[in-house]
Amino acid sequence: MKSTNPSIGGAVAAFAVLLLLFAAAYTVSENEQVIVTQFGKLVGGSVTNAGLHFKIPFIQEVNRIEKRALRWDGRPIEMPTKDKTFIVVDAFARWRINNPTNYLLALRDERSALSRLDDILGSEIRSAIAKHELIEVIRTTTNRVPESDAVIELVRGSVGQLYPIRKGRSKVQQEVFENAALKVAVFGIELLDVQFKRINYNPSVRTRIFERMVSERQQIADRFRSEGAGEAAKITGQKAKDLQTIESEAYRKIQEIKGQADARATEIYAAAYNQNSQASELYEFLKTMETYKQVFSNDTTLILTTDSDLFKYLKQASPPKSTPK
Repeated sequence: MKSTNPSIGGAVAAFAVLLLLFAAAYTVSENEQVIVTQFGKLVGGSVTNAGLHFKIPFIQEVNRIEKRALRWDGRPIEMPTKDKTFIVVDAFARWRINNPTNYLLALRDERSALSRLDDILGSEIRSAIAKHELIEVIRTTTNRVPESDAVIELVRGSVGQLYPIRKGRSKVQQEVFENAALKVAVFGIELLDVQFKRINYNPSVRTRIFERMVSERQQIADRFRSEGAGEAAKITGQKAKDLQTIESEAYRKIQEIKGQADARATEIYAAAYNQNSQASELYEFLKTMETYKQVFSNDTTLILTTDSDLFKYLKQASPPKSTPK
């Protein structure tokens, strides 16, 4: 019985040594950093090298702190812009712990850090939104002037004022980032980025704003239609004027051509029938016959003198002789 006591004692001693080694050793991974505390006080600096490390067992405590970039996803916040338009802003940010000592002393854990980020970032976002018009928060760039068309400029006074864009959303976000980064740095936090994820109108005024937008666009559309109708009437009037001018010019040319043709025909006739007296008499006879054909009909009654030129060939005509029976 006594021979087994040394082996039991050795086993107990070995177990105690292993227990002390297990309690004294700790590992640090690539994505974390460690602060060792003793009775709540810091011991040394932060441990950032990955691998196996040691501490005083049962007295010192290991506090593991995330080394990777972390996400802050804020709750949607309702706030007014400078032009008194209520909007709901949903934002997010990226941050990391760059000073573990200050972080552990001030905040202790990630939950406290997120709560402090809620306060600081929420306050800075509200302050930045309140200093800018809605168009500044929505537009990302300043290289396009909204509604620059001349027609829309004319109706702008009746559909509301459009503010020029001087900064844009990117610079507003940068303003929030710079102001908040200074405030969170005292907690050992490095702010990496701040972005507006979504911007919506307040539900209570969204319908009214949409109706106003529709009304504004309807006014612009009516202006375009009115100017289009005016241009159409102007074009139609010009077309009728041009058509009348063309027809008048064509009629004038036709009459000129007909006159020239008649003159030429008369000249040809004169040349043909003035060769001798027989030709002249034939021409006179043919023209008189044409006149008879145009003047006389079955029910025509004329009263002519015996020396009338029109009666000249009628009185020379003799009635047909009757044949004896």
